[in-house]
Amino acid sequence: MRTRTALAGAALAVTALLTGCFGGDSEPGITDERIVIGSVLALNGPASGLGKGMRAGLEAALRGREVRGRRIELRALDDSYQPPKAAESTRRLLDEPPGVFMMAGNVGTPTAQVTLPILKEAGVPAVGFFTGAGVLRPGDGGPILNYRASYRQEVATVVEAALAEGVQPGEVCAYVQNDGYGMAGIIGVREALSRAEAPEPLLDRYDEILARSGERPVRNGIGPVGVYRRNTTDIEPGYRSLKEWEAASGQRCRLVVTVGAYGNIAHFVRYAEQQEEAWVVSAVSFTGADSFRSDLARYGIENRVLMTQVVPSLDADLAIVDEARQALGPDFGFVSLEGYIVGRMILRLLEEMPGDLTRENFMAHAREARFDLGGVAIDFTRDGNQASRFVALNQLTPRGWVAVDASAGVWQQLLAER
Repeated sequence: MRTRTALAGAALAVTALLTGCFGGDSEPGITDERIVIGSVLALNGPASGLGKGMRAGLEAALRGREVRGRRIELRALDDSYQPPKAAESTRRLLDEPPGVFMMAGNVGTPTAQVTLPILKEAGVPAVGFFTGAGVLRPGDGGPILNYRASYRQEVATVVEAALAEGVQPGEVCAYVQNDGYGMAGIIGVREALSRAEAPEPLLDRYDEILARSGERPVRNGIGPVGVYRRNTTDIEPGYRSLKEWEAASGQRCRLVVTVGAYGNIAHFVRYAEQQEEAWVVSAVSFTGADSFRSDLARYGIENRVLMTQVVPSLDADLAIVDEARQALGPDFGFVSLEGYIVGRMILRLLEEMPGDLTRENFMAHAREARFDLGGVAIDFTRDGNQASRFVALNQLTPRGWVAVDASAGVWQQLLAER
C-alpha cells in the first residue's frame, strides 16, 4: 500500500513538473515562458546564403521580444536545400518537446513541397516562407500565410516590361531550375505571353515543357527554355537548349528569364558573356540579390542583369528598412530584410490576436489582418493568404542594385546590340 501511494505521488510530481515546463496550454510550442517558432532552411550548401539571410532577419526581428509574458524563441534547423533532409528536420522540430507553434521563413519550393503536407497534417501554420511558388498560394495547402508576391507576379513584371519595349514573344526565353520552383517561373512566363496574345504554337511549347513530370524530366530541346539540375552548376545543357531554339525558330533570345539559385545563375550569366551573347538576363528574388551580386562581381559582370524584388529598396526612406538596417548591421541585405519583415509581421499578428493563444485563433486573426508595418503594407483581407503584392524591378550597376526607371531609357540601353 505504501509503495502504491509513493508511486502515485511520484506520478503527480512528474505531471506537475511537465505542466510547469510546457505550460497549461495544450498547444504545441507554447510553454509558460516561451512561444517557439520553428524554421527549416538551407544553412549549408549552394543555397546557404539564402537560409542564413532569412535566419538573420528573423532573429533580429524577434530577439528579446515577448508576447503575453512569453519570450519568442526561434529554433532553426538546416535542410541544405534538400527535400529529404527538410522533411526530417521538420518532423524533428514537431516531435521534440515542446514542439513549435508555427513554422516561419523556410527557404525553397522543392523543400516546401515535402514539408507542407507534414505541417498541414499537424495543423501547424506555415508563415512567410521564402518562396513564391503556387504550392503556397490559396487552395487546400493548409494553414499558410505568405508575405511575398508570387513568382508568377515577379516574372510577369519583367516580361511585360520587355514586351512593352518592343521585345517579341518569341524573343523571351527562360533558363530555370528543373523542378517545381523553376516551373513556377515558366508558368509566369507563359501567362504573361498569353496575355500579350503570343502565337499558339509558341504557347504550345511551354505547355509541353510544363506537362513533363517525374524526377528530373527531360525539358531541354523543346522550346525557348533551358533547364538545369538543382544544386549543380551544370549550365551547358540548358544553354544549348536556348541556342537550339534560336536556330530552329529564327529568333534570337533578347530577354532570358532565369529562375534558379544564385550560384548556378551567376555561372550561366558568365558563360553567356563568354559566348558574347547579347542577352539581357533577369532573375527573381529567390535567387538572392546579395549572393548573386557577389558571384557576378567575381566574374567581372556589372550590367545587363535585372532582378525583381519583393521588399523595398535597401536605401528606401521607410521606418521598417531603418529598423532592419540597425538591427542587422553587416548582415543587412535584401534577403535578411525579408526575414526581418516576416519576423515583425508575425510579432504584430501575435500581439494583436484576440482570445487564447492557439493556432486556430492566430490563423483566424491573420486572415483578416491589415496594417502598416513601418511603411510596408500588410493586407491579408484580399484572399487570406498573401500579405503583399509588391514587386520592384532593379538593374545591376557598378553601384549595386538600382531601381529601373523606364523613363530614363534603361531598356533601350539594355536591349541595344553589343
